[in-house]
Amino acid sequence: MRAARLIRMVLLLQSRPSMSASQLARELDVSERTVTRDAQALAEAGVPVYADRGRAGGYRLVGGYRTRLTGLGKDEAAALFLSGVPGALREMGLEDAASAARLKVSAALLPSLRDAPASAGRRFHLDAPAWWQEPGTPEHLPAVARAVWADRAVEVVYRRRDGEVVTRRLEPYGLVLKAGVWYVCARVGGERPDFRVYRLDRFDEVADGEDGFVRDESFDLPGFWAERAAGFARAMLKETVVVRVSEAGAARLPYVTGDRESVLAALEAAAGEADARGRMTLALAVESYDVAFGQLMQLGPEVEVLEPAALRERFAGAARAMGELYGRDPRGG
Repeated sequence: MRAARLIRMVLLLQSRPSMSASQLARELDVSERTVTRDAQALAEAGVPVYADRGRAGGYRLVGGYRTRLTGLGKDEAAALFLSGVPGALREMGLEDAASAARLKVSAALLPSLRDAPASAGRRFHLDAPAWWQEPGTPEHLPAVARAVWADRAVEVVYRRRDGEVVTRRLEPYGLVLKAGVWYVCARVGGERPDFRVYRLDRFDEVADGEDGFVRDESFDLPGFWAERAAGFARAMLKETVVVRVSEAGAARLPYVTGDRESVLAALEAAAGEADARGRMTLALAVESYDVAFGQLMQLGPEVEVLEPAALRERFAGAARAMGELYGRDPRGG
């Protein structure tokens, strides 16, 4: 385990001019004291790790020292070639660069590991778009991707959801591909600059700006996206439905609603309050009553809608129609 950590420490220092003990400790998930011991061990092994003292000090490699990728294991090499998304790279205009990078990495691998790219490709494939959706590449995705890589501002003409067309100067920090739809997370200027999310297929025009911007290094793209996605999901849940659900229905409920977090929270709130038949009463947040009807109908008799009364009557009407339909002899026409 220590050997793997030492290799990772060398690769971290190789990728940056200098790193403080606290930065290395966070990256390696160890204490600063362990970082000091590991740096000393590397120096004793002949790796030129130099420690700069003082408040602005840190660790760095001397003399442009580089290590080769001969330390990769078979699983690590295969995982490396799974880290890219071929379709996404192609849409961003980076397919040629990615192909060249894979060739260079393959050439640096030990002969026994050079089948890793083919091995990974035969075993795993990522198909990002959802079912029954025709994937499309936004016209301006390559231009925005170039701006993201270069930390360069862009001027865009954007169609909002309500149809209004606006012009914005964006500092694009990162791209996200969600269920076949491309989004850009960008900082918008003004008196109080903040980060926003834009759908790329709503960009009518994108003008490459010549001015760069200084990236806020504390910005965490995965964390920002997770927070905004959770907020969007919560905003979509505008209505509440009270249901009585069986144990089997409760197990399937997160899958039919697609909102695992909210359902699990409702189940936890109702824990220990089952009736004599083992059914629990839950208050579910839903997007709309129409959506709730379509989702909960999938559970059949495993769920009973209690409120609102209008939705309960809609289920009752559907149940009567189903009973009449299946109460007839199918051979009777």
